[in-house]
Amino acid sequence: MIPYHLKFLLIYTAVLILSTSAMQVPAIKVTVFEDNKNFREGLQTILNGTPGFICAGAFANCNNLVKRLKENRPDVVLMDIQMPGMSGIEAVAILRQEFPEVPVLMQTIFEDEAKVFAAICAGANGYILKSTLPVKVLESIKDVAEGGSPMTGSVASKVLKMFKHQNAQADVGQTFDLSNREKEILSLLVDGNSYKLVADKLSISYETVHSHVKKIYQKLHVNSVNEAVSKALRNKII
Repeated sequence: MIPYHLKFLLIYTAVLILSTSAMQVPAIKVTVFEDNKNFREGLQTILNGTPGFICAGAFANCNNLVKRLKENRPDVVLMDIQMPGMSGIEAVAILRQEFPEVPVLMQTIFEDEAKVFAAICAGANGYILKSTLPVKVLESIKDVAEGGSPMTGSVASKVLKMFKHQNAQADVGQTFDLSNREKEILSLLVDGNSYKLVADKLSISYETVHSHVKKIYQKLHVNSVNEAVSKALRNKII
């Protein structure tokens, strides 16, 4: 029988070790583009007040977009789809050219499938509604940082309808010279798996998955997971 004081000490030590380990994991740096002041400041407060996250800049518009990202060097960009001046969709297209490795998570109050589809085709990595609970927003940011493609359920169903419509009009038969391993990874991405889950399921390293995905992007001429998934579905590659 373990004495009570020793049991308490063991639990305390375990918690301390876990806390120390969590502190050693680099925080996810997020840059926010949101024109609504209250919503923007709310996101900033949530990010800075949650362990594992840092708000690396919060802006009301996409003016000086490239300059701001070069200064802040975020791990994830949280982007409003509808802003004065340059829209979020236009901004994503620029980010894919200038910062192809930085994932972009779109936010909106709308469930307009045409805008959602346009944002994904422009290179957005995920799409959530502004009504999403803060804890789910943080989960989505973490997911997209790890290579996932988070999407609010109601939005996902609308996007699938758009994909089906596009599939009916697509030319099929192109293989894009993907290797068996690349097709295997692409299939897992289509199923919604993050890079980490793909690595676990295939018993390979995260870095190996990342390397394969870069080759998939090059062969499919795309810049994001969602674009790759869209092209895979349209052309029935898998």
